[in-house]
Amino acid sequence: MSVVIVTGSGGLVGAETVRLFAGEGFDVVGIDNDMRAQFFGGAASTAWQVAELTRAYRTYSHDEADIRDASAIGRIFRRHAGAIHAVIHCAAQPSHDWAAREPFTDFSVNAQGTLTLLEATRASAAEAAFIFVSTNKVYGDRPNHLPLIEYPTRYELDPSHPWAEHGFPEDMPVDACLHSLFGASKLAADIMVQEYGKYFGMHTACFRGGCLTGPGHSGAQLHGFLAYLLKCAATGAPYTVLGYKGKQVRDNIHAADLVRAFRCFVERPSCGEVFNIGGGRHSNCSMLEAISLATEITGEAMRLSFVEEPRVGDHQWWISDTRKFQRAYPDWRCAFTLRETMEDIFAGQMARASPLVA
Repeated sequence: MSVVIVTGSGGLVGAETVRLFAGEGFDVVGIDNDMRAQFFGGAASTAWQVAELTRAYRTYSHDEADIRDASAIGRIFRRHAGAIHAVIHCAAQPSHDWAAREPFTDFSVNAQGTLTLLEATRASAAEAAFIFVSTNKVYGDRPNHLPLIEYPTRYELDPSHPWAEHGFPEDMPVDACLHSLFGASKLAADIMVQEYGKYFGMHTACFRGGCLTGPGHSGAQLHGFLAYLLKCAATGAPYTVLGYKGKQVRDNIHAADLVRAFRCFVERPSCGEVFNIGGGRHSNCSMLEAISLATEITGEAMRLSFVEEPRVGDHQWWISDTRKFQRAYPDWRCAFTLRETMEDIFAGQMARASPLVA
């Protein structure tokens, strides 16, 4: 049986990846040591999801290895050498703010960990597809310097701008702007993944995501925008809007839609690819619009506060141009609307009945 290795398998995207490939009969090896709990506290632990996957899929096996540990990762890959069909690398330190607190840890997880996995793949599964879950933060704050127009509930890119209709393409420059340390560590990893494709001819791809979300997200204040927002809406916990008067715009893609895109690449891979991926014009919202929708879905008013200063490197307006991926894989489309995604997140939270400490 073909093997798919998934790092960060307890997280939002990793777990959705496990569900898709295990559901299709692949042997799936998950690698996750629950560093999310270390980053964001016990409420953000992914242990519940690992336990759920282990119960649900007999073809799923779990390794609590650290992706920075070359010896441990090498052993896992050698154990399955000759059978590895794909490596889906979802593990990361995902927060701007946390990266600034512990830059060595952030860089070692995001950059060194990715290099460790690339080398293990090159040694034991050079023909496998290698997907890296990158981020739109590799573009830094360049989008904030474009002409934006303020509306009552959101910002929009000036309609005369060539990127206004479809969003930001992959050839937007990454230089001469502020990235945050998180953005820098992910960019280092992103470039290395591209290079292993271009230099060694490996089947690698970077998926530069907007807001990745879904019911499997262990949302925390520093990461997991929609999941944490809906937790606060449902429980009455306070929610703080950081900067831009709440009019900053995000495109949001359900993890199931994202993972279907991964599946397309795994079946027809190329070398050193880069794809912007997100909800695009199909699914996007400002913070204010998301708050309004969360209130509708939960039936509860929110306890809001606003801070004038935005997070360092945060985007004021982001919508992904997904046309490059759609041209390469024309059968793929986002299935979930914004409302459907938020309703799915809320339903998942209610099913888990996980308390949130205010």
